[in-house]
Amino acid sequence: MNDECALAREDAPAPEPRGCLFALSQPPLMLFLGIIGLLLLLGAVHDLYIL
Repeated sequence: MNDECALAREDAPAPEPRGCLFALSQPPLMLFLGIIGLLLLLGAVHDLYIL
């Protein structure tokens, strides 16, 4: 077995765990959630004030 490969794996920094808020920092997801929220808000306003 090659010792250099074993040392390279041990010296490599561990990947940082990503928290559950990492997904909310992505612009496409926030844009999608914003549009869905806006549609829900428009539906609620329509039901309350127009119907």
